[in-house]
Amino acid sequence: MNQKLIVRAVATVFAAAVLLGVGYVLGSRRAATDAPIASATAATPAAGSDKVDAKTGRKVLYWHDPMVPNQHFDKPGKSPFMNMELQPVFADEGGSSGVKVDSTLQQNLGIRYATVVKQDTAEGFSAIGTTQFDESMADVVQSRVTGYIDHLYASAPMQRVAQGAPIASLFVPDWLAPQEEYLALRRGGMDASLLAAARARMQALSIPDGLIASLDRTGKAQTHVTLFAQQTGVLTELNVRDGAMVSPGQTLAKIAGLSKLWLIVEIPESLALQVQPGMTVEATFAGDASQRFSGHIREILPGISPDSRTLQARLEIDNAGLRLTPGMLMRARVSGAKTVSRLLVPSEAVITTGKRSIVIVRNSDGRLQPVEIAVGNDSGDNTEVTSGLTEGQQVVASGQFLIDSEASLTSVLPKLEGSAAPEAASSPTSASTPAAQTYETTGKVEKVTSSDITFSHQPVPALGWSAMTMTFGKPSPTAFPDVKVGESVHFVFKPSDSGYELTQVEPVGSTK
Repeated sequence: MNQKLIVRAVATVFAAAVLLGVGYVLGSRRAATDAPIASATAATPAAGSDKVDAKTGRKVLYWHDPMVPNQHFDKPGKSPFMNMELQPVFADEGGSSGVKVDSTLQQNLGIRYATVVKQDTAEGFSAIGTTQFDESMADVVQSRVTGYIDHLYASAPMQRVAQGAPIASLFVPDWLAPQEEYLALRRGGMDASLLAAARARMQALSIPDGLIASLDRTGKAQTHVTLFAQQTGVLTELNVRDGAMVSPGQTLAKIAGLSKLWLIVEIPESLALQVQPGMTVEATFAGDASQRFSGHIREILPGISPDSRTLQARLEIDNAGLRLTPGMLMRARVSGAKTVSRLLVPSEAVITTGKRSIVIVRNSDGRLQPVEIAVGNDSGDNTEVTSGLTEGQQVVASGQFLIDSEASLTSVLPKLEGSAAPEAASSPTSASTPAAQTYETTGKVEKVTSSDITFSHQPVPALGWSAMTMTFGKPSPTAFPDVKVGESVHFVFKPSDSGYELTQVEPVGSTK
């Protein structure tokens, strides 16, 4: 009987011990599972609470695990995700964005800044134009009679000629008979009415009055006449040669003046509805910025060029000094009478990628940050900004940033961030390292899955990490197929959107 009681007592004690052990295990697991939740619940600090870092005395916004930067905590301690201390994010740098470049590097890069300003500017736009002969001033040299080129003084087209210079001498055989008849009537003492009829006949045959006066004075018939230039200019056409026969109304030559020229301005099709006759045009010679000319649009030529998709506007510019010649390229600024207030930045500060426009903005803390903007019309050396900036902001205006593609832009900014790496390494927020930076260490493989590998690795001084166990993502499910649990490896990793991603994993013995 006593023996049975003893057995029952022993069984009861053993069962109680088993239940106690099971409860302890379950409780530990639940506590471990709930720890991140409890810590995460404490992540929102109480309103108005002031947290100060005991080491630096700086105000702290929150603490976080650099491996999980989006999770915030309201007090220091161990990370619930891995065995490492939480890092503080300070109030004087927690809201910063962009990259920070020290003054020495700025000087080496030649970085200079410009301020975004608001100015009242006349409505208008920039365009390109070319000079042409003013066809309204062209003079033609024609023959009124049938004759032959006895002597051609002009030798070739585009030859410069002065006003009153001879162009060609004509032999007109049909003039001989009426002149001899007139001289015979005069020698025969005929009355004035017959002489007047003979004189009228010569005028009807296009004999010049000067030649008739010479006939009265010398008594000798003239069969040659010389044609002269009526203005100073250029022979744009020369249609005859020595000895050629000419007929009445035939154009022998064409002379275009140079004292006034046409400027043909190419208006982009998108601005065709903005241009109107009478608008002011300020033109600058592309080869010499000191040569400036002005005028008003006289007329808009109909039709859009199918090749350049531009509309042509024509105006007259004064060229009394003969500084310009036809065919010169001119930079034109077309302005209207109305003025509007515009937000302007230097044109060289705008980086146009084809799909968007970007400027590099200098923040109040000195960091550089790319900002996408919407641009309007050019205003000389400035560009209008319709959105993305505010008056008073500073933008980078250095030629260093005149990059014509988004790919170039993304290659420049990581270089600037890389130059600030020593500062970032000593900062508590060093987890925000640029994606181009890689890190390496050694460790033991603890677990391998299709998406990641877990290591017990050595410290990473560049990131301020101590030795810990951590999981790193794989670039693809088939990456690193030879990695086995338990082996010691050397691995390289880089920051990614989801944490850190492996780029290389090799056994320690084969590390390069």
